[in-house]
Amino acid sequence: MTRDEPSAAALAGRLIASPGAAIVLAEWADPGGGHPPRYIAPLHVHHEDDEAWYVLAGALVVRSGDIDIEVPAGGAAIVPRGTPHTYWNPQAGPTRYLLVMTPRIRALIDALHALDDRTPETVAAVFTTHRSEFLGWPRGQP
Repeated sequence: MTRDEPSAAALAGRLIASPGAAIVLAEWADPGGGHPPRYIAPLHVHHEDDEAWYVLAGALVVRSGDIDIEVPAGGAAIVPRGTPHTYWNPQAGPTRYLLVMTPRIRALIDALHALDDRTPETVAAVFTTHRSEFLGWPRGQP
């Protein structure tokens, strides 16, 4: 698909982005964790990129700075660049959501998923490479 061609591709567990696009959409799912939270991402900051979530089914909690935002199905949350954040599924059951991100955030996620060595130092270095900052796992969760 080129930048000039509109797309109506089925998302269902995949991502959609055109070359040179400013945003990437990805549909993701989480099986659930309940209490205490099982964080989907560590606490981190994107220094130059905004990030957003739209919940399709279930719920998410997005921590933006010092505020926890409960996002039900049909709801959305946006975290502006420069704001520490993380997120998790607060329910025991599954949730499905769209992650709206920049290509740089997508590259960061791909690089993190490719790591064999997940020491805090290695993870921090990957975040730094993508103009972001790793702040650790809330409550010490690995």
